[in-house]
Amino acid sequence: MCGIAGFVRLGAGGVDFDPDVRLRRMIATIRHRGPDDEGIWFDGTCGLAHARLSILDLSPGGHQPMGSADGRLWVSYNGEIYNYRELRQELEQQGHVFRSRSDTEVLVEAFALWGPQAVDRLRGMFAIALWDRQERRLSLIRDRFGKKPLYWCRTDDALVFGSEIKAILAWPGIDRTADLAAIDEYLSLQYVPAPRTAFAAVRKLPAAHRLQLTADKAAAGPTQTVERYWRLPPPTEQKPPLSPQALAGELVERLTEAVRLRLISDVPLGAFLSGGVDSSAVVALMSRLGANPVKTFSIGFRNAAFDETGYARMVARRYDTDHEEFIVEPDAAAVIPRLVWHYGEPFADPSMVPTWYVSQLARQKVTVVLSGDGGDEAFLGYGRYAACRSLSRVDRVPWAVRRAGAAMLRGMPSPLKGRYERRLNAIAGLLDSADPRASQRYAFTITFFMDHQKREGYGDAMAGYVEGSALDQLEAYFAEAPNLVAGANWADIHTYLPDDLMVKVDVASMAHALETRAPLLDHVLMEWALSLPDSVKMAGGETKAIFKKAMAPFLPREVLYRSKMGFGCPVGDWLRRELREMAYDLLLSPTASARQIFRRDYVERLLREHVSGAAQHDTRLWALLMLELWFRMWVDQPADAALQPPALAA
Repeated sequence: MCGIAGFVRLGAGGVDFDPDVRLRRMIATIRHRGPDDEGIWFDGTCGLAHARLSILDLSPGGHQPMGSADGRLWVSYNGEIYNYRELRQELEQQGHVFRSRSDTEVLVEAFALWGPQAVDRLRGMFAIALWDRQERRLSLIRDRFGKKPLYWCRTDDALVFGSEIKAILAWPGIDRTADLAAIDEYLSLQYVPAPRTAFAAVRKLPAAHRLQLTADKAAAGPTQTVERYWRLPPPTEQKPPLSPQALAGELVERLTEAVRLRLISDVPLGAFLSGGVDSSAVVALMSRLGANPVKTFSIGFRNAAFDETGYARMVARRYDTDHEEFIVEPDAAAVIPRLVWHYGEPFADPSMVPTWYVSQLARQKVTVVLSGDGGDEAFLGYGRYAACRSLSRVDRVPWAVRRAGAAMLRGMPSPLKGRYERRLNAIAGLLDSADPRASQRYAFTITFFMDHQKREGYGDAMAGYVEGSALDQLEAYFAEAPNLVAGANWADIHTYLPDDLMVKVDVASMAHALETRAPLLDHVLMEWALSLPDSVKMAGGETKAIFKKAMAPFLPREVLYRSKMGFGCPVGDWLRRELREMAYDLLLSPTASARQIFRRDYVERLLREHVSGAAQHDTRLWALLMLELWFRMWVDQPADAALQPPALAA
């Protein structure tokens, strides 16, 4: 697990700068990802840089960038290849003699032997930069679910890439103009979906994609392609031949294998334990596989509505783990600016805060953790899927009844609606809406600023985005699915999972040089899970029904069948107390108002209503706060100042 950066020179002549200085400047911005070692390499056209977090083969034999035995291929790679031992055996049978015990050498020799198809053999998480000196071709490859990030930018004379945007911004002259189309998407979704970033000049390589660039070989100049190299099987309604009991047994076997593969490590290893079903299942199987005592880490809150530590303790006691907890009480002056710096573009998933803290806690004891990420996508665990199941029946309700229900919901006073006000108001809009688009029917479950709220509050800068909808990009995924539930899940797997969840976990953990592994996102397991219809995964309307059935022998019933809380945090309370002054000062400042993203009077109303308790605007205000801080840090400041992390308060 590491950080990578580099460039390919596109001009015909030699470089007019010191490549070592450029590469070291780029990798310095992401040194937190790999504090154990640093390396650079340059051959006159391609430059590679690497910051190493040593996990497998802690010796200098794992140093990167690394070349193949014949010197033709060079790689800088971030991630873990869990089946590297099996691949190593295959390569040894072909006559290769290894110099190290690292998975990096297996990776580069796999590409040397099998060519681009080597990626199909990899079982793991990875962001790979591979330079072929003979073909003068750079390949940038991102893993199937986007666990490891990879950004790139094409300038007049170079293609520049890195594990984080800040590594690219370290390249002189990169344009830092904000992409307002990306900002519009962010305000709907809480993240910027690939391939955009918040910077007009920088792009994300989407999950399961490969970028290939061949540098100048003739007068025609360089050629570049971006293609998808792997796809999940689309959702199905075909019922499996096995009984639910047999399927549950197979699920346990497959998940156990995925966990076993992720226990390889030459450094201390533990697990996040939120108290939810997924992380609890991972801890249970780690214990069954002999990883005892498992070191487990949990985050809690004073607000009982967001605190899951009691459930985490149940699992910790059952498996006698070495358990640690931390109660989050954020120091806004210290933590939030650090989050904005590390994420590098607007990102407003509130669970970034507990993920940051639990990563900080875990890193004090271990270098690697396993997590429960992916279980909700694989086995339909989100409450919004249950909502979609109900929504699919709305069309059968008479129009007059729907309108009456909408009026009733809108007429409820805010205190009665409580924390569900945003969702209830959105349901009201859905009930009396004639919009047939599936993405719009699903919108209330995932959207921060609804389209009608943007039309109400957008300022002059966003006038061009009032009529469209950022959710239109989801429509194609719904069209590929047999029903609304499967469509919502299919859309999440291709957008929310790689561009929100994986970003959140990668950035928060790697800020502390902590590697996070997700057994439930093993691609072999996911392919099997997607072969099951939602009638199996949500049997009887129970979210994650087959998963709970499979885990029943291993987890307390109180953990399996409690109401889902998610990994949230009390942002609404913070904005009324700890973060109130910061929100008012930043969001109503002349600087923020001059951006004309939203009108000042509209933002002032959101603040007033939220602080008074008249309405719940927590997610919207949090998104605006993260956006304004991003502008100030990454757009308003000079580049050199922005590249320096904010100092932590004492």
